[in-house]
Amino acid sequence: TFDLNGRQISCEHATRRVVRYELNGSVSVLADKFDGKPFNAPNDVVVHPDGGVWFTDPGYGSMGDYEGNKGELLLKEAVYRIDTTGKIEKVTDDLEKPNGLCFSPDYKKLYIVDTGAPKNIRVYDVGDGASLSGGKELAVMKGALADSKGKGGSDGVRCDVDGNIWASAGWVGDGFDGVHVFNPEGLRIGFIKLPETGSNLCFGGPKRNRLFITASQSLYTLYVNTTGAHFC
Repeated sequence: TFDLNGRQISCEHATRRVVRYELNGSVSVLADKFDGKPFNAPNDVVVHPDGGVWFTDPGYGSMGDYEGNKGELLLKEAVYRIDTTGKIEKVTDDLEKPNGLCFSPDYKKLYIVDTGAPKNIRVYDVGDGASLSGGKELAVMKGALADSKGKGGSDGVRCDVDGNIWASAGWVGDGFDGVHVFNPEGLRIGFIKLPETGSNLCFGGPKRNRLFITASQSLYTLYVNTTGAHFC
């Protein structure tokens, strides 16, 4: 994502940190520890107008045995906020595996994907831009077909200007994999079918009316008849 000054902010699995790419090309580390312990594997990140940086920290990004050294989780999987002074605060840990997240158009709601057993999208009230309350399930992201055997889930999530929630989805197959669109009440109102698992998504282009979707092995894009609430 990008902050209000146009600087890219990224989550890094292997290094377990959140970084910001400065306009001169240098890299600033915004967060790599909490309570003296390294993060699990920061996954997705968004920025609030007050300058706060919110990110999810599940474990699966660092648990692979790619180099013979499987990662160890020292923190409970959670969601954090970094304020403008660099202070890091845990805002919630009531999700099994927090993944994608996004703010509503007015920044009064925060939507968070849980890729753990609930396989749902939760919605929270944002208080003063710095705290969460009233967390509840908005939508279930499991395959509805009998042969899906409870598989499925979402990954990335973004809002459009009307408050609809666009969520990538996969791990089931034909008829589920792609992008699901929900209204603010959690009713599914649209679906973009993909031939593979959708992993993340964002609105881009000069008018923010072009949807970009990353998938298992591909990048997809299409113009939509709405506008993204926020840039990336």
